Amino acid sequence: MSQSIHAIMLGNNEDAPWHPLNAIIEEMKTIVPAGCRLTASQDYHLLSALDTNNTCDLFISYTDCWDKPLSAQQRAGLLRYVAGGGKMLVLHNGISLQASSELLTLIGGKFTNHPPYQQLKYVVTEAGASHPIMDGIESFLLEEEPYQFELDDFVEKTIFMAYEFQGTAIPAGWERKYGLGTVVYLQPGHHAPSFQSPAYRKMIASAITYLSEINR
Repeated sequence: MSQSIHAIMLGNNEDAPWHPLNAIIEEMKTIVPAGCRLTASQDYHLLSALDTNNTCDLFISYTDCWDKPLSAQQRAGLLRYVAGGGKMLVLHNGISLQASSELLTLIGGKFTNHPPYQQLKYVVTEAGASHPIMDGIESFLLEEEPYQFELDDFVEKTIFMAYEFQGTAIPAGWERKYGLGTVVYLQPGHHAPSFQSPAYRKMIASAITYLSEINR
C-alpha cells in the first residue's frame, strides 16, 4: 500500500442475529495491509457523516441488519459518500444493507437465500483472471454458507469470483462503480475460520489495497 489509510468497519454484536462483529474483527486486524488503520464500530449513525476528505478512506460493511432498514439520513450519508468518490468493501452478511432498497442498488445485488453450510469450491472467473483483486489467487475450498443472489441487471458490474454449486457457477465476488466511487462485494465471511483461509486473507488484503489506490 503506497500510503496510510483509515478503514471503518461497521457491524453488530449483541443484536446480531447470525454474524457478530466481535467474532471476526481480530482476524481482520491481522489481514489488513500495513498502512491501513482499522476501526470497528457498531454505531450506524456514523453513516450520516462519512467523509472522504478526513474521516474514512474505506468503509467496510459487515452489518447484520436484515430487518432493520437504515434511517433516511444514514442512507443518504452512505450514498453521498460512495457517489462522491468513497470506497466500500462489503463482506458476506454486509449485504444485509439491502433492507434499504437504495442500498441494494448501491451494492448491485440482493441476497435471496442460502442452502445449508457446506464446503464450497471458489474459482476465478474469466473476468477475474485479469482483475487486481484476484492476482495470485487460484481456486480454493472453504466451508461456507452458499449465499445466492438476484443481481441487478441494470447495474454494470465485474464478477471476478464464483463458487460451484450443483453444476452452476454462483457469483461470489464483484465490483461496481457508483458515481465517482467503487463498491466491492466478497461472499465468504460466515465466521472466524473463513478469515483464516490463506487464499481469502490474501483476497481481502488485495481488495483493500486495490480500493485504496483507485483515483489516488
